[in-house]
Amino acid sequence: MKSKKNLTRFTYENAAFEGWRLCITRAGTTLIKYFPDKKYGSGKKSLVAAELALAEIKTILDSARRVEGKLSPVAAKKCAAMLSKV
Repeated sequence: MKSKKNLTRFTYENAAFEGWRLCITRAGTTLIKYFPDKKYGSGKKSLVAAELALAEIKTILDSARRVEGKLSPVAAKKCAAMLSKV
């Protein structure tokens, strides 16, 4: 599987982690979440979960207010809360 924009595939032969990493930066705020294959059952299932989370994050970020050019604290908390549920 190939990496996509904002989603990176991590596959190591000798490491404990295999899965997808969601990383998106908007207005000075970086959001990162890992989607391990072990938790979701396979690489395809973890990719689907990562893509769904990315879509939700993008909808929150697109409608978020900016305060002095940065993401508002409320929007950042919404994104962090959404990622912690996944």
